[in-house]
Amino acid sequence: MKLVDKVATMAKYKIAWMPGDGVGHDVMEAARLVLDRLKLDAEYVPCEIGWEFWCKEGNALPDRTVKALKETTCGLFGAITSKPQSEAKEELAPELKDKGLVYFSPIVGLRQMFNLHTNMRPCKSYPGNPLNYRGNKITNPSGEDVPIDQVVFRENTEGMYGGVEFFPLPEPVYTALCANPKMKKWKDKAGLENIALSTRIMSRQGCTNICKQAFEFAKKTGRKRVTLIEKPNVLRETGGLMMRCFKDVAKNYPDIRADDANIDAICMWMFKNPQDYSVLVAENMFGDIVSDLCAGLVGGLGFAPSANLGDNYAVFEPTHGSAPKYAGQYKVNPIAMLLTAKLMLDWLKETEMATRLESAIARVIAEGKVRTYDMGGKASTLDVAKAIAEYASS
Repeated sequence: MKLVDKVATMAKYKIAWMPGDGVGHDVMEAARLVLDRLKLDAEYVPCEIGWEFWCKEGNALPDRTVKALKETTCGLFGAITSKPQSEAKEELAPELKDKGLVYFSPIVGLRQMFNLHTNMRPCKSYPGNPLNYRGNKITNPSGEDVPIDQVVFRENTEGMYGGVEFFPLPEPVYTALCANPKMKKWKDKAGLENIALSTRIMSRQGCTNICKQAFEFAKKTGRKRVTLIEKPNVLRETGGLMMRCFKDVAKNYPDIRADDANIDAICMWMFKNPQDYSVLVAENMFGDIVSDLCAGLVGGLGFAPSANLGDNYAVFEPTHGSAPKYAGQYKVNPIAMLLTAKLMLDWLKETEMATRLESAIARVIAEGKVRTYDMGGKASTLDVAKAIAEYASS
């Protein structure tokens, strides 16, 4: 084959294909089935990531995977198994147990390594889903159904998930922290050998960026409200910084309502009045917490996609875990994974294809003929994928 022929047959996109752990393989197979029926012009590059590689290599994100990702357009990810440090060390191969290896979540690593600063998590109720808001309908004063349509913007590289932790607390770190007089009591109270410390490190740049992403999305999609989720009355410095950045950004969007709520209070208000909220923005941990609440309102994690977005790269993943007990059984709901694929298509600017996919998902949900166990049905992961693929490609 001539060089010109090789160039002519190259795929438009190279997608890093990362099933990860457990049911990640099942839902990624469902995604591939649908993407192939949509005829996405892509080459799928297999990439090894997850618990298996931690156990046998001491690295859940091998260097070869990082190298492969740098040569792709974006990444699609299935699910990850993460365990506490003590359990992680116990499951290492015998020859690796005394090497001082420390487990770190590979998806968190990817977010930081590729500066995927924005985590976007849409949560939308689709008509006919028996799990919407625990099966209850939400209506307006006229008695009309009101859909839930929330999008969480979560800062993805800073905050409590930055990975700066200590146990036991080193003397130099303690000494440095004693610039704050509140710290001095801890040594006498507990002893440094008994103290674990996790940090919440936030920058003005990171806070400003995630707030801007939220407002820009609201402006682009015609949404009229952006709500900051924080706890500045207790976390005065970090929460205060986020609050100031939010208010500064909001000044540039006078047509969009900007308000804020404490993380604890909004968990009650969103449960009581979920239809009132549209775009929500938060730092890393609070964004993680509230996005699971949003998912619960629209049917659970089986309907919760997410996008990890950077300036030049993105990784797309459903928010559910690896569910090891269901691995290989093709039992779990693939809709979160397929909605994640829809987010990837949006990012690739394959808008028509993305619209067809979401319409097909909505149609299958509304018909209620093909449902996985969580929705009260008996269909398999691939049964649902095939039904969606049929509508998306017709």
